Amino acid sequence: MSVGVFGGTFDPIHWGHLRAAEEVAEQLELESVLFVPSASPPHKTSSDIAPAELRLAWVRDAIADNPHFAVDPLEVERGGHSYSYETLQEIGARLASELPVFVIGCDAFCEIDEWREPETLLRLAHFAVMTRPPADRGTLRDWLPRPLAGAIEFAPDGRSGRHREVGTKLDLVEISALDVSSSDVRRRLREGRSLRYLLPEAIRSKVEQSGVYAPA
Repeated sequence: MSVGVFGGTFDPIHWGHLRAAEEVAEQLELESVLFVPSASPPHKTSSDIAPAELRLAWVRDAIADNPHFAVDPLEVERGGHSYSYETLQEIGARLASELPVFVIGCDAFCEIDEWREPETLLRLAHFAVMTRPPADRGTLRDWLPRPLAGAIEFAPDGRSGRHREVGTKLDLVEISALDVSSSDVRRRLREGRSLRYLLPEAIRSKVEQSGVYAPA
C-alpha cells in the first residue's frame, strides 16, 4: 500500500488536512499521498464553494514543501460533478500493479452508502478511515452502513477489515485532534478575524486576498 488518495473540496485546505495526511502516511507506511481537489461535489452547489482553480492552486502551494505529497488535477480538469469511484478507477489504472489507499474521514465513511457506486468503491481501493476531532467513538464495524457491511470481514476489535471477495483492506487510523475545519476558516474570514496558524503561511494571504469568502 504505497499511494494514498486524499480527495475533498479543500475549501480551503488547512493544517488539519495536512497533518491528517502526514499521520496516515506515517502509520500505513505510504510512499506518497495524492491530494485530489474536487471540481463540483455532488452534495454542494457551485455558489457555496470557492472556484475549483483557486482551491487547486491553494492545495498545490500548501503541499509544495513536502516531498511525499502531490496534487492531481484530474477532477478539476474533468469538470462537472466529482465521483470518487471514477477517480479511483483512473488512478488505479495508472498504478496498474497495486491498488490505491483511499483516505477518508469517519464521518464520510458513515454515509458512504449514499455515494455513487459504493459497492464498487470498496473494491477499487484499500481504505484508511480517519478519526475526526473531537475524539470519535466507535469502530469500522460501527460506522460502515449496514447495506455494505456484509461484504467486509472485520477483525474482532472492529478496527480493521478485509473485503470477502477481492481482499481490499480497511484500517481505522487515529489522528491528532487538530480541531480545525474549513467551515470555521470561512466563518472567520467573513467576520474579518485572523487566520494565522490555521492555514499554512504559503497560502494564508492568498486566501485572505482572494475575496471569495467575503460577506455577501
